Amino acid sequence: MIEIIPAIDMIEGKCVRLTKGDYAQKKVYNDSPLEVAKMFESMGIRRLHLVDLDGAKSKHVVNDKVLRDICRETRLVVDFGGGIKSEADLEKVFDAGAAMATAGSIAATDRETVYSWIERYGADRLVLGADVREGKISINGWQEDSDIDLMTFLEDYLSRGIRNVLCTDISKDGMLQGPNIDLYRSIMKRFPQCHLIASGGVSSNDDIKALDGAGIPAVVFGKAFYEGRINIEELKN
Repeated sequence: MIEIIPAIDMIEGKCVRLTKGDYAQKKVYNDSPLEVAKMFESMGIRRLHLVDLDGAKSKHVVNDKVLRDICRETRLVVDFGGGIKSEADLEKVFDAGAAMATAGSIAATDRETVYSWIERYGADRLVLGADVREGKISINGWQEDSDIDLMTFLEDYLSRGIRNVLCTDISKDGMLQGPNIDLYRSIMKRFPQCHLIASGGVSSNDDIKALDGAGIPAVVFGKAFYEGRINIEELKN
């Protein structure tokens, strides 16, 4: 059974969603991420993906207070991403209560640092963020493209013990047009040991069922839920 993980994306402490990672295409859904997190918990959700979009843009963690509040006032298992560029950022995230931290841009731009985090904190506390556009890794809140091949990137980190991979197809994100199932299926075929979390484009319960049918272990969704297109009760059943 596929693991369902709702996402809360934050700008200025509010729950928002972007389209294709474009900060100019921002929609605010709720002024209180904590309120949204409590709602998810009341629905029986156990895991939350919390994204600091201010942090991703400014290259350091910004919304750690919201993380702390959610971890203190709910029992959700939270993984936190966005702006983690230094060990100080990582410590801040773990001190605030995150169970896991997502290493995205820094995993592409400073591998030696992330290798050291794997050694110090353990691979199970890190999620590899693989944000992909046309087969290449994007960085810094999707504002920049690199020349790093997705599959080579995954192979490197999986060989070092990383198991959790959050892969977002940027071209699909926020479009509500369905996920790139072929991409996720190809990753699972090449790396069957990977706990792959599919992200981007999920528009309905049927999309999640299709990912489940393709053998994808987990899925993150955001906009589709906030737009009333996903029924969590039905998914649980």
